[in-house]
Amino acid sequence: MGLELKYPYLLVLLIPVFFLIYLYFKQIRYSTTPEKVVIGCLRTILFLLIAFALTIPQLLLPIKEESIIFLVDRSASFEDAEDAVLEWLDESLQSKKGNQNFAIASFANGTMVEQSLSNKKTVVDTFNGKLKTGETNLEEGIGFAASMMKKEGTGRIILLSDGNETAGMSKDAAKLLKNQKIELDYVQFKQKFREDMAITKLDVPPTLYEGETVNLTVSIVSNVEKTADLRISLNNKDFLHEKINVKEGHNEFSFSHIPSEPGMAIYKAELGAEKDTFIENNSLYAATNVKGTPRVLLVQGNQEDPLAQILQSSGLIVDKLIPEKLPTTLAGFLQYQSIIFNNVPGTKVSEQQMNLIEKSVKEFGTGFAMFGGEESFGLGGYFKTPIENLLPVDMDIKGKKEMPSLGLVIVIDRSGSMNGNKLTLAKEAAARSVDLLREKDTLGFIAFDDRPWVIVETGPLDNKKKVIEKIRSVSVGGGTNIYPALEKAYQELKDLKLQRKHIILLTDGQSAAGGDYQSLIEDGKKNNVTLSTVALGSDADRNLLEDLSGQGNGRFYDVTDASVIPSILSRETVMTTRTYIEDNPFYPVVQPFPEWTPFFQNGIPKMNAYIAVTAKNRAQVPIISEKKDPILAEWHYGLGTTFAFTSDMTGKWSGDWAKWANLPQFLNQIIAKSLPQFDSEPFRFTIEKENGNTVVHLKATEDQFLPLDVSVVSQNGSVMETNSKPTAPGEFEVSFPNNPGMYFLRVKQTTENGQDKLFQTGFSVPYSDEYLLRGTNKELLKELAAITGGKELKSAKEAFRPSKQKPKTKEPISQQLLLAAFLLLVFEILIRRLGFQPFYFLMRLLKKTPKKGEEDRTASLQQLAKAKAKVKASAENKREIKNEESKNEIKKEKLPKQELQTIDNRKKNMPVVSLAEKEERMKRLLEAKKRKK
Repeated sequence: MGLELKYPYLLVLLIPVFFLIYLYFKQIRYSTTPEKVVIGCLRTILFLLIAFALTIPQLLLPIKEESIIFLVDRSASFEDAEDAVLEWLDESLQSKKGNQNFAIASFANGTMVEQSLSNKKTVVDTFNGKLKTGETNLEEGIGFAASMMKKEGTGRIILLSDGNETAGMSKDAAKLLKNQKIELDYVQFKQKFREDMAITKLDVPPTLYEGETVNLTVSIVSNVEKTADLRISLNNKDFLHEKINVKEGHNEFSFSHIPSEPGMAIYKAELGAEKDTFIENNSLYAATNVKGTPRVLLVQGNQEDPLAQILQSSGLIVDKLIPEKLPTTLAGFLQYQSIIFNNVPGTKVSEQQMNLIEKSVKEFGTGFAMFGGEESFGLGGYFKTPIENLLPVDMDIKGKKEMPSLGLVIVIDRSGSMNGNKLTLAKEAAARSVDLLREKDTLGFIAFDDRPWVIVETGPLDNKKKVIEKIRSVSVGGGTNIYPALEKAYQELKDLKLQRKHIILLTDGQSAAGGDYQSLIEDGKKNNVTLSTVALGSDADRNLLEDLSGQGNGRFYDVTDASVIPSILSRETVMTTRTYIEDNPFYPVVQPFPEWTPFFQNGIPKMNAYIAVTAKNRAQVPIISEKKDPILAEWHYGLGTTFAFTSDMTGKWSGDWAKWANLPQFLNQIIAKSLPQFDSEPFRFTIEKENGNTVVHLKATEDQFLPLDVSVVSQNGSVMETNSKPTAPGEFEVSFPNNPGMYFLRVKQTTENGQDKLFQTGFSVPYSDEYLLRGTNKELLKELAAITGGKELKSAKEAFRPSKQKPKTKEPISQQLLLAAFLLLVFEILIRRLGFQPFYFLMRLLKKTPKKGEEDRTASLQQLAKAKAKVKASAENKREIKNEESKNEIKKEKLPKQELQTIDNRKKNMPVVSLAEKEERMKRLLEAKKRKK
């Protein structure tokens, strides 16, 4: 046992304490009393106790229990050693002592407990399979193992790993172990030989010009000599496939290629070989920006209109796609300088694709234009979508007071198969439909499984917020029975006095048999009720649902991507009103905008129809209708410019515009203004990994002191949270969490005159170093052990070796010292106020009141003393009587005879006194003599 002071420097407080004590004793030296001396001593001890307590003294008590934590590496590079590790753990338990507890923890990219701390001699048969194996974070693993110990400094950590750290700083964790007096031992395992080859580098110039030859360099490392397949693609199209001979060690292969299309070009190299251990290291990406003729993506259906031909004749490169063929990655959209939606239904564009388009416009300056038609804007289901966000118009319209009265009942499947994302999206779709309706519109919401559940009673929308809350509260149920729910919906609507009544039915399954659908629908048609159906997924009864929508004068939607459900229900809600289409021929009105008025010097063509929308606050509206609705609107969204033209291009709606002589120039102006209008600001950049982050180092070649606006977006459109900071004039560092994949970097600088300069490129974050076979990192393992005082364990028997550190627990005693000081203070106050008298009184009480254990003995002694005293007193009385009698005899001899005769007569007349009475009388006389003395 020892003693340790947590704050020993506070002992300096003893200096003023001793000074005060000195002053006290100096003051009382001429009037010293016992009380003052005792008070001085008590105060001295009291101050010493307080000063000592403030230093937080701790008793160091030995700990008998010891904790051993086995920390097992379960990353990809060490996974082949799992059986050997389990065997080693089982063997190590043979040497475990009774006072030793042990636990097993595992780590990779994360940590977990495999076996809790216990004293039992049993070990797990297999490891849990929930860890991500793509990284080795030794720092996190060591910290986790230390936290599993019962008390600080009561054991050791045994690391079973190859030491190939890919994340974190294990040396920092080892230093913390040293401070906690925890030793770290390690075990080396001989790993099996595994064949593997990896692409380590794909070099492409950051910028190219259209028609320029690019030199591609592919670097490959292999631990075996063999033949492999190498594929290289550009924007997901293969242009090279070769058999290559790969030697053991480092290899380089060079190829030439001429990119045929301008825009963002993404190269990908892929390697294929037999008996290859890791497929994760067999591919790499690289990006380059090909400058040249602007490239435009035109998305439209199979309709025939002059838009594509007009754009191509202007010298633009135009790629024409149907909605189903839209790109699914950000790189796919960044190939284009502008994207055009020509009467494209939102029901055929997934939510993810809409998000990617929004990111390409907002973050990278891609242009966007939407042209109208029966499947565009609000009629296309774009309400509350990312596409609506980027457009200069809202799908919702003014003048809802003029719309026909509407009753809508939404019937949604809540069976078990709708669990997860399906039901969530269906509820979100219904909520959007509620937002599209007016408060005087009628809405009902029915969810069904094996029976219907009325969630929202069919009635006026008095409280949209409450209705949406009810809709979002729906959870999954049991089976699927469509007919009772559909029958309930028709019953709710048929007697209502409304101009338009519509039902939307959505299901993903097969209904139970039964029900006369035809009679139900025919009866509904007599009451002006229409029905649209949505078949979700491959298990839905498409034939039934398509028949129902056909009989019910509605529309049928065959959906494989659940994310389009909100667009479908929005479209259905808008289509039900039919008032979004303004179909009275009119002459548009041109507003005084210098870029547009020259096209209409010879007059403005007549237009037949358009889709009603509402211009956003910051939008410019060069052309409006007679009702002041936007025909052409534009605005800036982030770095991009977007347009909305609310009529079509076929002539059905646009009327005389289809044959207008200035139409090609008008359309070219829209596309030209949508193209990025930035000067390119060149940057040099490098990529590296650092402490689990990807770090991009940027260096400006000019305008080095302008502030930067940096954005990093992943391939799936997620904007990364970045940390940007300047490191030197014109040099910047951008870091974000390290995850392998393709990323896109956008850097914007704004000059003093307000001009924007833009630099954008793509880059690849390669696979983790975990997938490079590097053997055991012996140096790191030795260093970690040396820092903590541990060592390498050569055999399993050493696992439960005695620790070099003698673990002790610290027990603070400050509270006990302060309690003692408090008691002394009370004692000192009593003496100062009352003196020693209370203590004298207490001492007398203690004397008179014998202790309980001595009562019998005391009583016996008292009785014996009384008996002795009585015998002694009796003997003394007898002697006194004899002495008195002898004295009297002497006196008698000297007296005359007459007096003697008188005395004798008196004796005869006196009463006879017993011996006891004589003794008692003598006793009283003796006591009287003593009192006189």
